[in-house]
Amino acid sequence: MDVNSTLTPSEKLSQAVVRGMQEKKASEIVLMDLRNVKNAVADFFVLCTGNSDTQIDAIAESVDEQVIKELNENPWHQEGKDNKEWMLIDYVNVVAHIFRQEKREFYALETLWGDALIYSYEETP
Repeated sequence: MDVNSTLTPSEKLSQAVVRGMQEKKASEIVLMDLRNVKNAVADFFVLCTGNSDTQIDAIAESVDEQVIKELNENPWHQEGKDNKEWMLIDYVNVVAHIFRQEKREFYALETLWGDALIYSYEETP
């Protein structure tokens, strides 16, 4: 994604979600651009993996804080806060998915939405 161009609202939101994930050292961060995928439920999915209940909570909280700080937006819907295996933060056009490794492998959203453009983010040191 060209950061020098004018970003759409959903692009700005997806980038804020990524920054929130990076802030708490989420691993395997992937941005899936679904805008050209037929019947897609959102413009973007942003996926990451957390290694513990504590980290998964921290990532979700960081995403929420980053989006509020940058764009003053609250999620429309959230799921999974109790089970800590797959947390979902739905901003309508952008959906953040925070997985435990086993659940991420099981659901394999990257392959399920195979027509999406997929951007991977390097691990932050």
